Amino acid sequence: MRIFREAAPGARTAATAVTSYVRGAPGTYLWLAALFLTTVAMHGMSPEFEDEFLRQRSTNIHELTRNPVRVLISSAFWIDGSSWLPYAVLYSVFHASAERWLGTWRWLAVAALSHVLATLISEGVLALAIRHGAAPQSAVNTLDVGVSYALAGVVAVLVYRVPTPWRYGYLLGVVAVYGAPLITGRTFTDLGHFTSVLIGLACYPLTRGAARTPGSPRWKFRKSPPP
Repeated sequence: MRIFREAAPGARTAATAVTSYVRGAPGTYLWLAALFLTTVAMHGMSPEFEDEFLRQRSTNIHELTRNPVRVLISSAFWIDGSSWLPYAVLYSVFHASAERWLGTWRWLAVAALSHVLATLISEGVLALAIRHGAAPQSAVNTLDVGVSYALAGVVAVLVYRVPTPWRYGYLLGVVAVYGAPLITGRTFTDLGHFTSVLIGLACYPLTRGAARTPGSPRWKFRKSPPP
């Protein structure tokens, strides 16, 4: 029992720290909760139904020409994969850090701009490739859902959060991670990811004045009144 009594204060401190971290990034964790629910729902689908279901929510050329707003929004709430846990880690490391730093609305602006603009640019390039015979006509129905473009943009904007001289190493790492597949694979998704990085870097104006973590207290010290 003594061991538990001694461990209790540390557990409470850790729980308080986690709660504070989550409360400082409400948008991140609401989004993550939505992804958890949609992932659970997807696990109950048959493979054939899942493929068609996700295709209708994909930001491919066919759906973008029919329902651009609907698919740009809906595609951000489904992940093309079986595991939610890696996203929980990535969101906690990158999205939550950016939201706590920038505030919810500026973080959301970076994520949305990266998701929307990178999608439109990459799909536009794919459309040109189809028109000139460099890609098959069937590519208009490519399955393309997920949150990776928004994540890449947020990863990039955090360059401005990292202090120098480590900032340059972080930037080099981001460019290497997202630039290498563009050179070796040269798919439209590789282009989309690298475009998202450039968009995130271009969001520098949104980082001005974002030095304080939202939700952290602004301590004010006052002199005690005379007795």
